[in-house]
Amino acid sequence: MTGTTGTTGKAVPPGAADGTGTATPATDAAGGTANPASGAAGGTATPALAVRGLTVRYRDVLALDGVDLVVEAGRLTGLVGTNGSGKSTLLKAVMGIVRPDAGSIAVLGHDGAQARRRALLGYVPQAEDVDWTFPLSVRDVVAQGRYGRLGPLRRLRAADREAVDSALERVGLTALADRQIGRLSGGQRKRAFVARCLAQEARVLLLDEPFAGVDVSSQAAITALLRDLVAGGVSALVSTHDLAGLPALADDAVLLHRRVLVRGAPEVVLQPENLALAFGGAR
Repeated sequence: MTGTTGTTGKAVPPGAADGTGTATPATDAAGGTANPASGAAGGTATPALAVRGLTVRYRDVLALDGVDLVVEAGRLTGLVGTNGSGKSTLLKAVMGIVRPDAGSIAVLGHDGAQARRRALLGYVPQAEDVDWTFPLSVRDVVAQGRYGRLGPLRRLRAADREAVDSALERVGLTALADRQIGRLSGGQRKRAFVARCLAQEARVLLLDEPFAGVDVSSQAAITALLRDLVAGGVSALVSTHDLAGLPALADDAVLLHRRVLVRGAPEVVLQPENLALAFGGAR
């Protein structure tokens, strides 16, 4: 049911638009430069995610304009920008929920069949993209992560049930496993979707505003969980409006305004002259 929409346009839980400027290099504390509109940070490892020339239009509205972006393997990249900058559109395009007009997407080197890419990707949508009234338990939601391996109409095996239980325990939701998903708090809902990714054994996580509508303690718990997953070898691209929390969350950051304006360490991207390119009304 991932990414499936009904007549309301919302995903059945668990389910899935967001102008243009030119950045100048920003110097970091070590004397280096942030890499505007750039991808790789060097090295020879296959990137977790490589997006090249990605363009998306919604009828006459240009949502993404030739985006080039790389998420390095084993790192968490934070994606920041104004409302309407294209953050959600980018994540949905990578997931295959939105069809690009141009460009290429490779996940761990796989740039062919969408089904193969999606098997490697775990997705946590925005709360507004999910119908929380749908009668699924937390366990049902997490178990959806296993069905991609089984195929349609197949029953969970013992190993699948163990994977679901392990994922629930990892995110601290075992005691709430039988509760209807909509009865959870905002932070618990986000953790349930992360658990679905864990049950899926996804290698690259895409999270769309995981801190929206959650309290400070839940935000800290989600940040700690994501950092723990990345330390274990998972890669992630996370959109967020929480600029203050970005340095604790991310290894790298990308400032988006229909295209990548600046990429670098969070402390570099957050320099005022860089933020002004997007939040100051760059066009």
